[in-house]
Amino acid sequence: MTGRYLVNRRHALCCGAAAVAGLFTSLQAHSALPGLDNPCRGALPPALAQHDLVRAAFDGLDPAALWDVHAHLLGTGDSGSGCTVHASMSQWWRPIEVLRRQAILSAACVADDGSASIDRAYVERLLALTADFPPGARWLLFAFDNAHGDDGMPNADTTTFHVPDRYARAVASAHADRFGFVASIHPYAPDALERLDSAIAAGALAVKWLPSAMNIDPRNARCRPFYDRLAAARLPLIVHFGEEQAVPGAGRDAFGNPLLARVPLAAGVRVVMAHCASLGHAADSDKRSAPRVPAFELFKRLMDERAHEQLLLGDVSAVLQINRRTELARTLIERDDWHGRLLHGSDYPLPGIPILTRPQRLADAGLLDAAAVPVLQSIREHNPLLFDFVLKRSVRVGGRGLSAAAFDTRRHFAKAGIAR
Repeated sequence: MTGRYLVNRRHALCCGAAAVAGLFTSLQAHSALPGLDNPCRGALPPALAQHDLVRAAFDGLDPAALWDVHAHLLGTGDSGSGCTVHASMSQWWRPIEVLRRQAILSAACVADDGSASIDRAYVERLLALTADFPPGARWLLFAFDNAHGDDGMPNADTTTFHVPDRYARAVASAHADRFGFVASIHPYAPDALERLDSAIAAGALAVKWLPSAMNIDPRNARCRPFYDRLAAARLPLIVHFGEEQAVPGAGRDAFGNPLLARVPLAAGVRVVMAHCASLGHAADSDKRSAPRVPAFELFKRLMDERAHEQLLLGDVSAVLQINRRTELARTLIERDDWHGRLLHGSDYPLPGIPILTRPQRLADAGLLDAAAVPVLQSIREHNPLLFDFVLKRSVRVGGRGLSAAAFDTRRHFAKAGIAR
């Protein structure tokens, strides 16, 4: 997951106790800052559902091939799901963490007042949003493993969120027409290979890592057996490279260097680089002085290396957010030779935070027809998932947008040539 709510939790907020208590009260009322709250309106009105912009977005696409490859499943464990959220996100003296929690729950239209199960409300809302898409469209729901120490043991202190594989699998199985599940397994864990085999047998469509938050060094020798098993099963590894702002976790930023993807790629693993490594900087270790350069520049370099043409992919979730330069989106559109290796993803629930994605900004940059702005904003108030999809289908450079190939995502998750 990615997005800038205010500042990273590593930067302390200096304020008096009274001021902090006042901020906490405002956060609890979901009125902390304009632009963070999702209006959470009801079903999409027919006029919007049949709008030319929406109809054009689906034109030429096979709904059965339209898989959103980056959707987060979250919960607090109040239904017995096993999900956890770090205690700091409910502590009034940690206002930035409280704001992070409130923004995420608001984005998912989940009340945090004890009136209903957060676990169940999150899934119900997500399922309701999928109803505005044609039958066949699916969302890959991410499990999220604990951060682990170098000793291979789970570390609760550095785990921001935890979503067990069994829960993601259960939710996906209960709504198999709409959801598939992506496992998350820390390769340092003593039972990592056993868990990976179980996930494969249970129908996992990929494995998700966030190295900087989970404390995974892709170069570590303990990853090699994991890579071998993934390659043999033809199971993709979805990895967040580049800066991470929404899930600080272990804070091992050096492990987010896109060039580290060469290790699993060399082992024959299909790697999906989340967000096309579109945020932050990393050391260019290909050069002796290792200067820090935009992580996206390293993604571009890897995409252009012939050795990775059949294995390296990038998902386009979050690339239109305000913390990414608009030139980045322009590059992704102009590089139509990459479109067959780019994958649609929403990074749900983040499209439900209005301030993170501003259509007017894209219109000002010449990437979006100004007439589309109010329509998109109205769609988001009812359905952030549909907003994200229609927006990605509407951005243009010189009359060209992301081609249909970037939304033909099911084919990338085939095992033995047969997609599940």
